[in-house]
Amino acid sequence: MKTVRPGVMLDCSRGAVYAVPAVKKFIDVLAKMGYGSLQLYTEEVYTVEGEPYFGYMRGRYSPEELKELDAYAAGQGIELIPCIQTLAHLGGLTRWPQAYGDITDTADILLAGEERTYALIDKMFAACAANFKSRRINIGMDEAHFVGLGKYLDKHGYENRFEILAKHLTRVAEIAKKYGFRPMMWSDMFFRLANHGNYYVEEGKEVPIEEVAKLVPENVDLIYWDYYSRDGAHYDRMIRAHKKFKNGLVFAGGAWCWTGFAPCNGFSIEANRAAVASCIEHGVDNIFITVWKDDGSESSLFSVLPALFASAEFCRGNFDDALIHARFKEVCGMEWDEFLRIGLPNLPAGKNEITNPCKYMLYSDPFYGIFDYTVFEDGRLMYAQAKAALEESAGNAEYGYIFRTLADLCSVMELKYDLGVRTRALYREKNMDGLCLLLNDYRECERRLNAFYESFRAQWMREAKGFGFERHDIRIGGLMQRLKNCSRFLEDYLRGEIDCIEELEQDIIADGEKGKTICFNNWLRTATICNS
Repeated sequence: MKTVRPGVMLDCSRGAVYAVPAVKKFIDVLAKMGYGSLQLYTEEVYTVEGEPYFGYMRGRYSPEELKELDAYAAGQGIELIPCIQTLAHLGGLTRWPQAYGDITDTADILLAGEERTYALIDKMFAACAANFKSRRINIGMDEAHFVGLGKYLDKHGYENRFEILAKHLTRVAEIAKKYGFRPMMWSDMFFRLANHGNYYVEEGKEVPIEEVAKLVPENVDLIYWDYYSRDGAHYDRMIRAHKKFKNGLVFAGGAWCWTGFAPCNGFSIEANRAAVASCIEHGVDNIFITVWKDDGSESSLFSVLPALFASAEFCRGNFDDALIHARFKEVCGMEWDEFLRIGLPNLPAGKNEITNPCKYMLYSDPFYGIFDYTVFEDGRLMYAQAKAALEESAGNAEYGYIFRTLADLCSVMELKYDLGVRTRALYREKNMDGLCLLLNDYRECERRLNAFYESFRAQWMREAKGFGFERHDIRIGGLMQRLKNCSRFLEDYLRGEIDCIEELEQDIIADGEKGKTICFNNWLRTATICNS
């Protein structure tokens, strides 16, 4: 079996811009695991000459920082690869209409076909060429769902969106060639435009991709990204579909740490086991693992070490769990099973599923209760047990601070997990004595939440620049204030100053199976229904 030396992509754009010392430590670990490259995903958090809004108040990397990381990575045998965006996912720029309104198509998408757009992209490539030795570059272009449907539509009328994308890609590829870069890009838009908005090919279904394939410049490698399946046949279908293109093929798996404070290592390992086996079978020898940080970069940079380690071993042809677990301690300094406790906040414990109740139930409003239907009976007990297990590892010299943060989170969840359920039940029963006692849980929850905030802040400042943490000040601070206000409503009701609590009078509409945990990773839609 052919072995592969994989890479990693690290998201430095969704909240946290990781500090140079932390990235160096991450590079050290990757080198020990046998990785050969690291992509820094920087939507616009890098310095571009003449563009002051690039990474403005976002903690952007300076040229000096990127050169320092590039040299350090090279010394560890790691190729540092720029990973940018040249079409969509540029909300950090398009939020400044005074600077980029004329080249914004819609939402976070640049306006294709405009010369100023390509002048800007030229500057992006110039910055990357100056700061990275590698001449491989990831140009993004994923999830540009509304390309050609905003300002482009107003200026040009409706045009075939395949052709808009292809012409834009051709221009970007020309600029890449000017700077000596070999570009790669995410492949999903070609499939979505040919497959009614869907990326992944269903069993027994053919996607008419051949005509689309003709439009893609051959000097651009296509990245097939997939983090969702544990079925080898699924990956086989997608690789075969990608091979209809004449382009080089890259596979990107995932180390799930982008759905809250704790990772889903178990699911990541099984998904990547199936994906890598399929890649090896089909001769795909360019593989990297993504470490995304959606909706706030809440999880630690190092929380997915088991998933990264296992994936590297799979790429070497080692699928023997016993050997993987034994070698993990040699490389990472902790027992495999002990480190996997890091996922305990994502109940139910022991299941290799993608769930994140430690996020959506943390921020779920106790009076609105939109996720209360997911609560299961033993949840509080499981969080108490998780807290105790995590505290056992909080003294680890290397990674104990991560376990400390998550232990403190579980301490909050021991009370907060079903707080809304208990509140509504006691209120509906008109159990005044029970509500009086429940007020103690509200106050204790506030105290524990403050302790979690302090440990989470310490974790963030150990790994990342200060920029981006303000959203957690707002989120956790807002939750603290909301708990205080809910307490006030309960006190007013108990004193007879109000006749009812209107929110608790309303019945909960269950959007799914009762008692089944889910994955929901949108803080705003969790915290409030009134978000318009």
